[in-house]
Amino acid sequence: MSATATPAIDGWFTTGPEPALVGSRCTACTTVYFPPTSGFCRNPACSGEEFERVELSRRGTVWSYTDAQYQPPAPYIPAADPYVPFALAAVELPEGLTVLGQVAEGYGVADLRVGAEVELVVEMLYADETGERSIWRWKPVAELGEEADQ
Repeated sequence: MSATATPAIDGWFTTGPEPALVGSRCTACTTVYFPPTSGFCRNPACSGEEFERVELSRRGTVWSYTDAQYQPPAPYIPAADPYVPFALAAVELPEGLTVLGQVAEGYGVADLRVGAEVELVVEMLYADETGERSIWRWKPVAELGEEADQ
């Protein structure tokens, strides 16, 4: 990915060597939300209206996963023609949130299992005449002993 890639969704994640999703924390009840929110707290027991920006944990565990065998409708922009299926993972973060995202380039459903650890990475989503756009993805974390036969 080019250093000039612009996030496809501004304000939802950071870039750099340790990217993170950006959420909102209600200053009244401390409930954390992703994507970031404003206006009013969605916690029915809270009347809070002020939020602070908070970076979420970079690692979580796979809650569920699937693959997109068929091209999603617009505004989805396919990365290749013909369309290439990709994997999606719902990842449970320590903050108590479950966040859906694509799985990192080079990984598919065969590389995932419920309860497995994944970490957030930022990769190029697409490029057009205005430049490259990046998005967060979930990359499986190799467990000790998986990378090499010992």
